[in-house]
Amino acid sequence: MAQSAETTDWVSRFADEVIEESERRAPGKTASPDAAPEVVVASGLSPSGPIHLGNLREVMTPHLVADEIRRRGRQVRHLISWDDYDRYRKVPQGIPGVDDSWAEHIGKPLTSVPAPKGSSYPNWAEHFKAAMVEALAELGVEFDGISQTEQYTAGTYREQVLHAMKHRGDIDAILDQYRTKKAPAKQQSQKPVDEAELEAAEGSGAAAEDDGSAGSAGYFPYKPYCGNCEKDLTTVTSYDDDTTELTYSCNECGFSETVRLNEFNRGKLVWKVDWPMRWAYEGVVFEPSGVDHSSPGSSFQVGGQIVGIFGGKQPIGPMYAFVGISGMAKMSSSRGGVPTPGDALKIMEPQLLRWLYARRRPNQSFKIAFDQEIQRLYDEWDKLDGKVADGSALPADVAAHSRAVRTAGGELPRTARPLPYRTLASVADITAGHEDQALRILSELDPHNPLGSVDEARPRYDKAEAWINTHVPADQRTIVREEPDGELLKSLDEDARQSLRLLVDGLAEHWSLDGLTHLVYGVPKVQAGFSADATPKELPPEIKTAQRTFFALLYHLLVGRDTGPRLPTLLLAVGQERVRALLGE
Repeated sequence: MAQSAETTDWVSRFADEVIEESERRAPGKTASPDAAPEVVVASGLSPSGPIHLGNLREVMTPHLVADEIRRRGRQVRHLISWDDYDRYRKVPQGIPGVDDSWAEHIGKPLTSVPAPKGSSYPNWAEHFKAAMVEALAELGVEFDGISQTEQYTAGTYREQVLHAMKHRGDIDAILDQYRTKKAPAKQQSQKPVDEAELEAAEGSGAAAEDDGSAGSAGYFPYKPYCGNCEKDLTTVTSYDDDTTELTYSCNECGFSETVRLNEFNRGKLVWKVDWPMRWAYEGVVFEPSGVDHSSPGSSFQVGGQIVGIFGGKQPIGPMYAFVGISGMAKMSSSRGGVPTPGDALKIMEPQLLRWLYARRRPNQSFKIAFDQEIQRLYDEWDKLDGKVADGSALPADVAAHSRAVRTAGGELPRTARPLPYRTLASVADITAGHEDQALRILSELDPHNPLGSVDEARPRYDKAEAWINTHVPADQRTIVREEPDGELLKSLDEDARQSLRLLVDGLAEHWSLDGLTHLVYGVPKVQAGFSADATPKELPPEIKTAQRTFFALLYHLLVGRDTGPRLPTLLLAVGQERVRALLGE
């Protein structure tokens, strides 16, 4: 299908490939949207701990492709496999309500591990799954969730399990081609924590890279959970293909039993067999994978051969790169400071977070900002918003913007009056939670179109306030002086005094965000004998130095520091009378 220039981005190109592949797999069916086969895309997430922003790429990549396919009027299903029947591998650090005693559950299915103390959820998996489900709802991600605990314990995959056991020799032969190849050693990152990269596959089922092991009875691609201690530290000691009788022993507690696999549901296929089995079972056409699953011998590569044993085909599977975080060291809300989608959505609107994933190809890494950089990102987003509105944005940028602000189901809720994020953050900082003061300042930003209620600036205002309260260190918060700095005022020379008089005399006339911006930049120009409207090209370089000196003086007199929020916003926040008093006029 030919696409317009506005949608010729990476998402559209993958959508083209996925539709073609889906039709190739269903020969004889018409290619018209109404009768075309349902397209299946997939993601896999393991709720083994907080599901972080690296893992989110596992979801956003197929979501964006699925949404583009829906926009074209086709039926598409986005599966999220919750790998909650995976083994509990380790006790994550820094989880509230979790201590070293959780180590006794290592080896059990995630759904058999108790939730952190104080949780309202029945088990570990449901506790961490819930936060992700909530975040995906805010992001507008439509999906069908599948619990692998439910699938396995209900016997849904029984035929596939028996088939894998029957063909264990074929599976073993494929895996054996790679067992002698050593995976490249992971280098220890030397990056500071603020620059850390989040491996999108960490904590997912794929991370285990388990292919089973051969005991004295041979290789088996199936691992039972122990009937006594519930752990997967078991060894299959015999299996009869005709009767499906399987005997195993537990290496942890010594328990042993014989079961019939055609009716036994307390176990699962090992990961490198489980994943391709599900590709075939669900008919998955598109599923991305992290860089560590795309190397030779990894689960995605090996799965491409094993899937044929189950009568299926490997999906189109782009590799996706790491997601970096800036400002991570200041975080404490998640495991070891690793931020989650929920953490990001506390300080940024869903449109911005969607845009960060939509504007970069899957194989391009990018950063999500929790530090001052978030203000620049918002400036960039608002600038793009304006270009899209006036028709001057580039086609690829238009496409990324469209994918950020809406899905096939409609527009995401947005802020009615999207005032600059850095301005809202400054106001929230200065007013310290006093909404009436915030409204006074915000309503004075544009006297010709005053804000009638803080609600008009929500949810962006709330996100900016949350950022100030949770990610800006106390020593960088803004506290306006209670009394004038008498000593500093007395020490000023005549030029400095004149600059303060020029500012104070112009306050009433310029009392708006744009007016005060013009005023504070204009004072040093006027003092040097130029017009306040003079452009940088018309001014000597020393004017910039004079402006910096003037700004530093104002910050010292108003907040006792060299820097602070943008001066026009700060002046509005302080108010005319208090500004006059603090500047000694």
